[in-house]
Amino acid sequence: MADHADHDEPVGGLGFQHVTPPTFDALRAAAASGDHASVLGLSDAILAARPGDDAAHELRAQALLALDRLDEAEEHAQAAVRLDPDEIRYRELLGEVLSRRGAHREAAAEFGRLARNDPRQPAWLLAEANERLEGAQAAQSVEAARQAVRLRPSDGAAQLALSRALIRTGDARAALQAATLAAELLRGAAAAREALADARWLAGDPNAALNEYRSLVASAGAGDRERVVAKARRLASQRGSWPSRLLAAVPPLFSLALRAGWIHLAG
Repeated sequence: MADHADHDEPVGGLGFQHVTPPTFDALRAAAASGDHASVLGLSDAILAARPGDDAAHELRAQALLALDRLDEAEEHAQAAVRLDPDEIRYRELLGEVLSRRGAHREAAAEFGRLARNDPRQPAWLLAEANERLEGAQAAQSVEAARQAVRLRPSDGAAQLALSRALIRTGDARAALQAATLAAELLRGAAAAREALADARWLAGDPNAALNEYRSLVASAGAGDRERVVAKARRLASQRGSWPSRLLAAVPPLFSLALRAGWIHLAG
C-alpha cells in the first residue's frame, strides 16, 4: 500500500513551498462516518497529489459504490487492485462492484480467485456460487457451493446456495435434501422456504410447493411476493384444475385467488 507522507511542490518560479494534501486520517474518518461527499472531495485531492495511493482509490470506490456510481466505482477498485494485487480487501471490493453492475461472471472470477488462494474461507466460495448462478453458470455454481458445504455442513447459506444451483441443474433429489437442510438451519427464512418449494415442485410434489408459495405470499415483501406469485401461476397453468388454469390467465385475479386458497391442482 502507498505511504501517506506529505510532499513539497514547486510554486511559481520561487523555489519550493511545503504543501500538505488532505490527510489520510481525515479521509478514513469521512469514510467511517458515511460522509460520501467528503470522501470524494478528500480522495480527489489526495489522488491529485499521489495518484498511486491504492488505499485512497479503495475508499473512493466504496463511496462511489454507495452512491450507485458503478462505472466510476469499478474504475477505482480496478486501480486499487492494479496497485496492490495481493490486497484481499481490494479484490473483495472489486467483486462486489462487478456484482452490483451485473457483471456476475467477472465477479465470480474474483471471488473464485480469492477462494483458490485460501480454500479455508467458505464465504468466498459462497459468493462465487451465488455469482455463478446469477451468471447462468449453474454447474460451476454447484461445484463452488458444494465446496462451501464441505467446509461448513451446518452453514444454512451454503446449503441454500447449493439447493438453488441444484434446482437450476435439475437434480431434484439432491436439491430437496439441500433445501430441507437450509430451511432447518435458517429457521424457516423466506429464501429457504422458497427454495424448498421450488425443490418440491421439481421433485414431483407440486401440492406441497403450491402450499408453500401460498404461505410465502402472505408474508413476503412486494418484490419477493411478485416473484413467488409468478411461480405459483406457472405451476397452476401447468398442473391446475381447469378453474385454476383460468384464474392463472388473469394475473390480478390469480393473486387474490391464491391468497384466498381457491387455487387447486388437478389430480
